[in-house]
Amino acid sequence: MKAKWKKYTLNFINPAGTSRGVMKTRDVWYILLSQDGITGIGECAPLPGLSLDSLSGFEDVLSKVCYKTEKGEPITDELLFSFPSIRFGIAMASTDLRKGGEHLLFESPFSKGKTGLPINGLVWMGSLSNMKNQVDDKIMAGFNIIKIKVGAISFNEECELLKYIRSKYGKDIEIRLDANGSFSYKEAQQKLRVLSKFDIHSIEQPISAGQNKEMASLCQWSPIPIAFDEELIPHQTANERIKLLEEIKPQYIIIKPTLIGGFSGSLDWIEYANNLGIGWWVTSALESNIGLNAIAQWTATLNTNIPLGLGTGMLFTNNIESPLEIQNGALWHNSQKAWGNLS
Repeated sequence: MKAKWKKYTLNFINPAGTSRGVMKTRDVWYILLSQDGITGIGECAPLPGLSLDSLSGFEDVLSKVCYKTEKGEPITDELLFSFPSIRFGIAMASTDLRKGGEHLLFESPFSKGKTGLPINGLVWMGSLSNMKNQVDDKIMAGFNIIKIKVGAISFNEECELLKYIRSKYGKDIEIRLDANGSFSYKEAQQKLRVLSKFDIHSIEQPISAGQNKEMASLCQWSPIPIAFDEELIPHQTANERIKLLEEIKPQYIIIKPTLIGGFSGSLDWIEYANNLGIGWWVTSALESNIGLNAIAQWTATLNTNIPLGLGTGMLFTNNIESPLEIQNGALWHNSQKAWGNLS
């Protein structure tokens, strides 16, 4: 067994605006496992300021993982406890290697190109006119579910955008909002009432993570269903995860495998949510097509009908060429298209 890692910088086609700032580039790391002429690739894609992974020492941990893998030594939970994206990357690479190194990790009608996965169209923060144009472009492309990042421009302009969508497209378009924790608790109380007039499906993380008492209160009375996103990231043990969901009782949780420990960590969250009657859907976290492909193939094996957040593969100028395509608001795997090579 040979193991190594490689860093890769993705460049955004357009700067990606969120309430945490604007991103122009995005670093990811690939783990490559090779044996008997077959190479499996896994992606580690921590998000600075959001991931549990500390970028200080991140590459040292990657090197330790590769060294232990080559030596046949166990990779302990203690080593990767604070590095969920590396746990995801090594699991992805191992699965790819075991399956033949062809990026076909999970078999399903999706991986065979027979069915697509319905996804939301993502609208990034920008000027009001820019966001209106993004909405129009998404709907023209066949999306009937729009996810809008809020919290960076004025609240009045955001309401004007929602009014524009409802007046132009009616209620046939489902609107999801993502505040990325940008509201204070007092702001959230007022803004959720105002936003509810626009028939909103859900809002992700209206206030910042870690305010359990305040979040529980919002989830109890909010006229808009609340979805946990950042709230899940710090909780690594079963007891912590179950306690969080039982105490706060969100309406939905957002599953991002890169940020919560890969396939196994994601399945744990899904099990706990199902047991408590909490809805969920899977979303990518700005991975390259390597990671997005693995997440999509895994998600296609789950019993879920709710549209997903897997439409981020078209955001980069230098993404790895892949069989993934977006057609009429759904992600498809076109087996006629070849994978590109890591440069």
